[in-house]
Amino acid sequence: MMDISSKNWLEMNDNALIETIGAFVKHHRLAQNKTQQQLATAAGINRSTVTQIENGGKINLQSLLQVLRVLHLLHVMDSFNIQEQVSPLQLAKLEQQKRKRARNTDNNRPKKSDW
Repeated sequence: MMDISSKNWLEMNDNALIETIGAFVKHHRLAQNKTQQQLATAAGINRSTVTQIENGGKINLQSLLQVLRVLHLLHVMDSFNIQEQVSPLQLAKLEQQKRKRARNTDNNRPKKSDW
């Protein structure tokens, strides 16, 4: 199995991507010493669906997520997190809006007594 970082995902066709996902699922299922039937039962799907996933067949996304959940592999979903990034221009504007000096307020002056 190739290292993920060495794959060029953009050059792979859809079938190759699906086969890679299937190999990933099969590898982790076997590493956890689970049969296809055990995985299917725990995921609430048919064993034939697990076979389809592992062989690169067409499956629905919900079945894949159920399998990943049972195999404790949902961390692969971290790639889908959206992180807001501030552009350099916006960052410069925010930097200009920061306070540069403290202002002398009435709180620092001694209070006049009522006498």
